[in-house]
Amino acid sequence: MEKPLPYISTPSFHLPENPSLSIVIPLLNEEASLEQLFSRIKDVCYTHGFPFEVWFIDDGSTDSSWQIIQFIKEQNQAGTVHAIKFAKNYGKSQALHAAFSKVKGDIIITMDADLQDFPEEIPGLVEQLRSEKLDIVSGWKRKRYDDVLTKNLPSKLFNAAARKVSGVDLHDFNCGLKAYRKKVVQNIDVYGDMHRYIPVLAANAGFRRISEKEVKHQARPYGTSKFGTERFVRGFLDLITLWFVSRFGARPMHFFGAVGTLMFLMGFLSAIWLGIAKLIDVSKGIYGHLITNNPWFFIALTLMILGTLLFIAGFLGELVIRNNREHKNYHIEEEF
Repeated sequence: MEKPLPYISTPSFHLPENPSLSIVIPLLNEEASLEQLFSRIKDVCYTHGFPFEVWFIDDGSTDSSWQIIQFIKEQNQAGTVHAIKFAKNYGKSQALHAAFSKVKGDIIITMDADLQDFPEEIPGLVEQLRSEKLDIVSGWKRKRYDDVLTKNLPSKLFNAAARKVSGVDLHDFNCGLKAYRKKVVQNIDVYGDMHRYIPVLAANAGFRRISEKEVKHQARPYGTSKFGTERFVRGFLDLITLWFVSRFGARPMHFFGAVGTLMFLMGFLSAIWLGIAKLIDVSKGIYGHLITNNPWFFIALTLMILGTLLFIAGFLGELVIRNNREHKNYHIEEEF
């Protein structure tokens, strides 16, 4: 098992022996698996004495998934099953975000609805989160039962790049089976396709006690995958965005101002060099050519203009950040 990332503060939270669970399940056209999935979740929670609630988020299904969810709710006691139905397919991140604002459990479990994740792994995730005083325990599907060329190999490359760029040492960022402290999901904003990077978002918010647990995986028993190979392209682009925002989002002048100043100085020095060269030629009695005929003149001019624009962009970004800073939600680890 990987060691959790270092964290500055001393843990100040305590989870009970049998914490309450909120199990969040985003889904799209998974009518064949829902009843079996819920039955297994219920058996696991009853066996281990976990008070629980299940949140189904129907992300615009066109099959009978919503009707099955309604049936499951009717067959169980009040407060056990909750559901949200989107008018159209918004994406997994939006589904998770909608549920995270409503969950009530001490620990939040996320898992996919396609039965590739095992509900029987939940007690192990909860125990590791509680005993090691972690913020997040992420599932790690060491052995995957997916197509090697279209999923396994691209996934390995994607995870290696994510580890390198983010600094969060997980083997499987995209595993849907994860356990969180409630405070974590309350302090992160999951948007776009950022569901892959919730551990990175959490680490950037100050929740750096992150570890992983190896979990079982099986081939999808019903239906087909809702994600194509294009998800890896989007994933890499999102990773670059996340790296840039996490590093410079709070201080845009450090990037735009530095790059803009460097470009302006290069252009300015090039213009001075052109002027000196012209004066040397004149002193030698060489006439007949204009500075504007030299391509370096336009390169220098372009560099100075772009540098000025980038510097202004950084300055405006700083003004926006300062105006919004008073509305920022901070993760407070301890308070007396």
